[in-house]
Amino acid sequence: MAVYFDHRIEAPDSSDVPFQLTWHSSLPILAVASSSPATGGKVDLYLQQGEHVESCHVVRPHQPTGLRWHPTKPVLAVGWDNGEVVLLTHPSGDQTVLPGVHTTTIKLLEWSSFGSRLVTGDESGALAVWKVDARGRLHGNHLVKHEYKKPLTCCIFRPSTPGDDVAMLARASVRGDERALDKFSWKGAPLKMGPQEGLGFFICTADGKVHSVDEYCKTSVLLSVEGSIKKLLYIEKTEALAVITENLMLSQYALGPEGGAQEIMKGKLSSKSGQNVDVVWTEDGLLITASGEQVIRLWDLERDDNYVLSLDETLGYERGEMINCVSYCAGKEILAAGTTNGRIAMWRMVVQSGSSRGDTKPQWKLQTPTEIGGNVTQLQWGSNLNLLAANNSNTVLILCEHVMSAHFSHQVAAVQLSPTQLNITQFHTGLHFSLQSDIHVRGVCVTKDSVTVWNGKQVTVYELSGTSLRNTGSFPCDSHMVAVHGENLYTVEPNRVQIRTPQGTVKQLLTFSKAEGNPVLLNVRQSYLVVGTDTANIRVFDLSRRDAKAHCSTKNLADQIPNLGALRSVKCNANGSQVSILISQVNGRPDHKVYFYDVEMDTVTHFDFFTGRPTSGISQQEESENGRSPVSHFWDESEPRLFVCETVPVSSESILNSSLDMVDVLVVTLFCTQEHGLLLQDCSPRPPGMQALLALDVPYYYYSCKVRTESTLPVCVPHMVSRKALRDFVGLENCEKATRDAMLNFSFYLTIGDMDEAFKSIKLIKSKAVWENMARMCVKTRRLDVARVCLGNMGNARAAKALKEAEAEPEPETQVAMLAIQLGMLEDAENLYKSCQRYDLLNNFYQASGNWQQALETAEVHDRIHLRATYYSYAKYLESMGDKTLALTYYEKSDTHRVEVPRMLQDDTSSLEIYVNKMKDNIYKWWAQYLESQADLDSALHFYECAQDYLSLVRIFCYRGDIQKASEIANNTGDRAASYHLARHYEGHDIKQAVHFYTRAQAYNNAIRLCKENGLDDQLMNLALLSNPEDMMEAACYYEEKVDFQLALELAFATQQFGALEMIAEDLNESSDPALLARCSDFFSTHSKYEKSVELLVAAKKYHEALELCVTQNLTITEDLAERMTVPDSKDMSEEARKELLERIADCCMRQGNYHLATKKYTQAGNKLKVIIRLCVMLLHWKRNNCDTEKIVFFANVSRQKELFILAANYLQSLDWRKDPDILKTIIGFYTKGRAPDLLAGFYEACAQVEIDDYQNYEKALDALTEASKCLSKAKDASSGQQEVRLADLQHKIALIRKFVHIRSLYSEDASEAVQLCEALLEEPELDPAVRIGDVFGFLIEHHCQQGNFQLVTLQKLLPSQNVSYYISQASLVALQKELGIPMDRSDNIHISKEEDEVEEDLNMF
Repeated sequence: MAVYFDHRIEAPDSSDVPFQLTWHSSLPILAVASSSPATGGKVDLYLQQGEHVESCHVVRPHQPTGLRWHPTKPVLAVGWDNGEVVLLTHPSGDQTVLPGVHTTTIKLLEWSSFGSRLVTGDESGALAVWKVDARGRLHGNHLVKHEYKKPLTCCIFRPSTPGDDVAMLARASVRGDERALDKFSWKGAPLKMGPQEGLGFFICTADGKVHSVDEYCKTSVLLSVEGSIKKLLYIEKTEALAVITENLMLSQYALGPEGGAQEIMKGKLSSKSGQNVDVVWTEDGLLITASGEQVIRLWDLERDDNYVLSLDETLGYERGEMINCVSYCAGKEILAAGTTNGRIAMWRMVVQSGSSRGDTKPQWKLQTPTEIGGNVTQLQWGSNLNLLAANNSNTVLILCEHVMSAHFSHQVAAVQLSPTQLNITQFHTGLHFSLQSDIHVRGVCVTKDSVTVWNGKQVTVYELSGTSLRNTGSFPCDSHMVAVHGENLYTVEPNRVQIRTPQGTVKQLLTFSKAEGNPVLLNVRQSYLVVGTDTANIRVFDLSRRDAKAHCSTKNLADQIPNLGALRSVKCNANGSQVSILISQVNGRPDHKVYFYDVEMDTVTHFDFFTGRPTSGISQQEESENGRSPVSHFWDESEPRLFVCETVPVSSESILNSSLDMVDVLVVTLFCTQEHGLLLQDCSPRPPGMQALLALDVPYYYYSCKVRTESTLPVCVPHMVSRKALRDFVGLENCEKATRDAMLNFSFYLTIGDMDEAFKSIKLIKSKAVWENMARMCVKTRRLDVARVCLGNMGNARAAKALKEAEAEPEPETQVAMLAIQLGMLEDAENLYKSCQRYDLLNNFYQASGNWQQALETAEVHDRIHLRATYYSYAKYLESMGDKTLALTYYEKSDTHRVEVPRMLQDDTSSLEIYVNKMKDNIYKWWAQYLESQADLDSALHFYECAQDYLSLVRIFCYRGDIQKASEIANNTGDRAASYHLARHYEGHDIKQAVHFYTRAQAYNNAIRLCKENGLDDQLMNLALLSNPEDMMEAACYYEEKVDFQLALELAFATQQFGALEMIAEDLNESSDPALLARCSDFFSTHSKYEKSVELLVAAKKYHEALELCVTQNLTITEDLAERMTVPDSKDMSEEARKELLERIADCCMRQGNYHLATKKYTQAGNKLKVIIRLCVMLLHWKRNNCDTEKIVFFANVSRQKELFILAANYLQSLDWRKDPDILKTIIGFYTKGRAPDLLAGFYEACAQVEIDDYQNYEKALDALTEASKCLSKAKDASSGQQEVRLADLQHKIALIRKFVHIRSLYSEDASEAVQLCEALLEEPELDPAVRIGDVFGFLIEHHCQQGNFQLVTLQKLLPSQNVSYYISQASLVALQKELGIPMDRSDNIHISKEEDEVEEDLNMF
């Protein structure tokens, strides 16, 4: 809540009549123009409390006609009616007179947006443009002068334009934008950094013309209207001009890029004729006018809408009160209006929740008036949003908004009611009284025995004595902050805190260095004082002794808190161990965090209300404290761990304290300790009707109340202060201190989750009320484990049992809700059920609590699955209450009226009969049953017929013996129940009629039973086909037992019973009917039972169809199936067809990879050519699939065919037979068995070459070539002499190898002879490949190395392209390298050179 303090200006002469005023746009300086009959005109400057600035006093014998402040500098332009223009500078009072350009009354004074240009204009139409430097001083003569020949009426500058966006230009340059590149080049125009001042402006003349003057001071006519222009407005959003003439014609013109203007709207503004109209234009496109009427008119140009605001007599305004002037504050969104009766009316813009500004039409809320007297003719908001200047024709008053002061300490509370009145409440005595001060109260501080007030210039101390207040001291003091402890007062001055007596005597000084800054914030808690300075330093002092002593060293928070602008508030706890701090950021916005300074640990922590998380400790986070900002904070009066603060949504953080009652305020309570950090203890909305939080003193929160709402508060102390118990102390407000401390410890340990310590703190408490309160606390904290202990100590067995049963529910909220119900916390239980969306339990809760309307609404909206049950329960409740009429309605809604209504009305047969006739068929059956029980069969038959209960009709007719009538009803209606009853009646004496009515009742199993028992086979088949598969199976078994396969199969086909068909098919064989076999096969094939279908086709001797089915469905042909399809020699099939069938079987086996079976069938078919071909394919397949060699060998031995032996031997040669002697022997054996000596000779030659190449074993190679020679001599020559050539070549190889073998064996006996023979062997023609030249030279090199002869030049000539490292030992090679001096790393590479996949020997190193 806020009030406005009115300060009259300290005018030098009280007889002066003010007629014009204006505030500086950024400084709290007010300029007032006044006139005096004696001295002429005056211009004076005043500060925000009306103090006159004596140095800034301008007096002229002429009258001032215009005042205009420089936009940033304290320079005032003053125009006079003689054409003089003076620049007045604050605070020096320097006066600069502009050179004489004007000779008539000054009509225009206008500064550019940055103040570098000043435009002056007079009544004759002369206009001058002046240049002003950065300090606000005139720069030479005027830049230009224009003569418009008509009086000038108004002028506006174009607004400043934004500068070039360097980042955007850089990105555009990278993309290749030439214009952006030019900006960065020396050729283009220089970059314009930051906003650019608009130097162009618009000038209006009395003849209705608007002239445009550009930045070079060139003028041109822009547009023309009828009549003199009163107001000219520039709309930045649409770049349009709004023109208002003297006859209140409003026109809007769109400005073109080339300087033209096009009219887009024109209209007439409503006003009272003959009155001066005050026009205000807002940035949101709102035009506000006041013209001496009882209303204010508003035009929303953006939405093309208009409306009026009027005064409300119920708020203190008088009937017929006129509004003269208006002023709008955009920062506070308040519209102020001055009235003829000396009142100032204020409307505050209200944005509805869920919408944003600009989306909807604004709503305005009228406030109570501020009375200043006289006739208010002019209003203007100051640069400080809390300042409003008002001219009431006699004087000028400065209204300064002040948030109502309030303070609480030692169970005494003081709340300001008016600028000079306070309400005092003593809670320990229950007394309350009013304090009327002699000064305007700007602050108040109370103790147990005193009340101290101050206004920034004077401090007054009152002593509390019973119900009276006594002034014990008053002294001047320029301190805006005062704190009180005992008999000491603490005031602030630059660089020090003064400790004074109540009379103002200074007892002690607490000095602060220049680095520590000036004290600006004070707070006392118990015996500790915390001081905050303007440089963000804090100091804590201990006040428990005679003199204040420093409790800790100075702490500079700027080093600990980033982005710190200034301290907003500092508070210390009861033992001086913690200091809480609220700050403003560098940009001036309030910080979202509360900071805590630990005095002992010298650390700073914080709790961030934007995220809902502390820097350390345990946080039981709730969504409610997220996205918020703190506005006030308090420590408990005596408990040092307990801290509380008020928070508002982030979107409302800039709202002044006076408006906090309009936003969502949460009260958040924390525990703050060194061991556990910050712990969230509670978070709840501020109670309705409360203005602001005053203090926390366990077990209560203390709030200031809203004006005129105390009577609506159930727990409100009279007047302006109310207290509300903490969540954990509801019901324990009057408990003793020991219990209060135990409960506080219990809450603390419960918050940190230490259950052992929590129970220790309360184990000695015996009061059931305390345990019940803790159980209630468990509902809030949702600690069911603690609740069980509390219920046990309460002895509440019923609640404990209910809580145990509720554990079956999956949601924890439902269990807590049951606890709340047992404790009588019905509202909490309701909210819990809603939060977990258990509307079924909520429905039951409403029913149990008797809230039937809410139960019905819940069932109809959220719990429709239980809607009928809810209707039924409500009907039962109404019946118990005797309201049978309404109960009947809800029985009908629950669809239980057919039973419940007759039961309810059974004692009132007349009412029941009326109800039956009214409801007609809905209850005919029950009534008929009732009549039947009364032996009134005729009436019962009538109502049974009305109810269409044919079973009951047939039953009664059968009872009466009227079978014919019963049969007609059953046949005509087709009712199954009636037909069944009649069939049961016929079963004893008429089987066919019984079967007939069983059939109509679709009781086929009973009809089949009768047919089997009575041999009605002709009807059995049809009934079985109509019945279910089980009945069909029974019928099929029945026919099977009677060896009637045809009928059994027909039933099996009809029911598609594969099991039955397979059972029947097992009894089918080759002697069965082929057509039946084929039909069964088709059936199985249709239902994907292909294996069974193939078997039946084979049984039916349809071999080709069976093979075709195997191929198409990829069925594996087993050996058994192939044998069954192999037709023996018989007359059933010709030999050609039989062979064709065998070949098809073999082909199918080949596709499936069964080569063994395929070969067998080809053999049976007598097609040896295909056998050979398939064998080749088989061997290739086996090779590709790495088939087991033993399988191939086994197959070849079993087949015993010459061709297969040869093929197998060829295949085995592709294997690694060199490492497997068994394969080698098998190859030789297969070639021998296959009678292929030429191939065997070739294999021996291959073996010999392997021995030479891989092992240099010429002895084994000689043996292999000898065997090859023998085989080749046995082969038949069919190639006209080629065999003799091959044999001769082979003999030549054998001779050469035998010589080399002899040389190697001779070397051990006679080395020289062996070397000579070896050199002679080199002369033999065609030595290689029989004997490799490298092996011969290797033999010679080894010899020479042993002899020490390393001159191998001749060897290089004889062996030009061989690598000797392949043929000599490693020891000989190392010896060569050592003797010839070749490094080892080089020798590793001398023998490897690959080019075109050929190995060449390199002997260059030799």
